[in-house]
Amino acid sequence: MTKAIHPFQGTDDYIITEDLMLTVNIAIKMNKPLLVKGEPGTGKTALAEAVAKALGKELIVWSIKSTTKAQDGLYQYDVVRRLYDSQLGNEGVEDINRYIKLGKLGEAFAAEEQCVLLIDEIDKADLEFPNDLLWELDRMEFFIPETDETIRANNPPIVVITSNAEKELPDAFLRRCAFHFIEFPEKELMRDIILAHYPGIEDLLVEQALDAFFYVRGFFELKKKPSTSELLDWISALRLSGLDTDRLRQDLPLLSFLVKKDEDLETIKQSIGGLR
Repeated sequence: MTKAIHPFQGTDDYIITEDLMLTVNIAIKMNKPLLVKGEPGTGKTALAEAVAKALGKELIVWSIKSTTKAQDGLYQYDVVRRLYDSQLGNEGVEDINRYIKLGKLGEAFAAEEQCVLLIDEIDKADLEFPNDLLWELDRMEFFIPETDETIRANNPPIVVITSNAEKELPDAFLRRCAFHFIEFPEKELMRDIILAHYPGIEDLLVEQALDAFFYVRGFFELKKKPSTSELLDWISALRLSGLDTDRLRQDLPLLSFLVKKDEDLETIKQSIGGLR
């Protein structure tokens, strides 16, 4: 069987597994939103950035907060500004379009060329938020009653949705998405990620850092285990420090670049007899 050639195969600095690569490309071909779950630091947000970069498309980011409503992503009608302009006698008040501002979803639908839309950390919003987007994501359109206009995606965006699994998402929403859970990278994949970010790095530092990193993640009971991004920051700090890195697992220098919670630092401090 001939191996399929897929448009997205990762980038120089985003190392992708075969399973994730297949899921991304199938979701693109099926025009389905791709829902990506995984613990923080596994590259969920960076995936959307990598897809946009690899395919040469604009990236539109909708960062979700606890107060975000679905309407925020469609459009906002600034009725207060229109009233203010009317009271001042400003011209153009009759043109409602002047007071309509598209949200991130609206921008993605209205784009002249296909873009990548990242809906980041959807589980931060309330439980109704995903359901409120079902129609728009299914139909790739929405209606603005104030202007009697339908915003329709002539070039439907590639939609990537991330979740840290803080809340369960509604079944109706899950049915409409392609899904992938990004497992935390094993040692070999993590080595490839390090080499992609730090070409020419010393082999000894890579091996020492990996050994210490997985020791910290696996041996200690931590509130927040260090992630890939923190490992990369730690390696950068170690290289800049000029410290001897021959005994990283034993000494754990500059550990605050790797472990970010006070109680976790204290846990490790008590176990190893002090931080350096």
